[in-house]
Amino acid sequence: MSDTWIEVCAADDIDEEDVIRFDHAGRTFAIYRSPEDTYHATDGLCTHEKIHLADGLVMDHIIECPKHNGRFSYKTGEAKGAPVCVDLRTYPVKVEGGTVFINV
Repeated sequence: MSDTWIEVCAADDIDEEDVIRFDHAGRTFAIYRSPEDTYHATDGLCTHEKIHLADGLVMDHIIECPKHNGRFSYKTGEAKGAPVCVDLRTYPVKVEGGTVFINV
């Protein structure tokens, strides 16, 4: 199986400790920039209600769903408490030449 790296955006398009929505091939992803200036990617919809996570609050490596306040680690995808109980899928991210790519 070969890698499929998809160009997402310029690295500077994502503020520190923030998230953006990225849609590709009928799927929604969430792309994060940590305070350590590393980038992470997860599925873009909450596993509980399928709400766009890019509309949520990001703090301390956690994304909070805007609908029911379900929380996930954006580094690992781990669900961090009710009402969410299913982890998010995560994706490899690389930054080359100031551009963010994810491997889907």
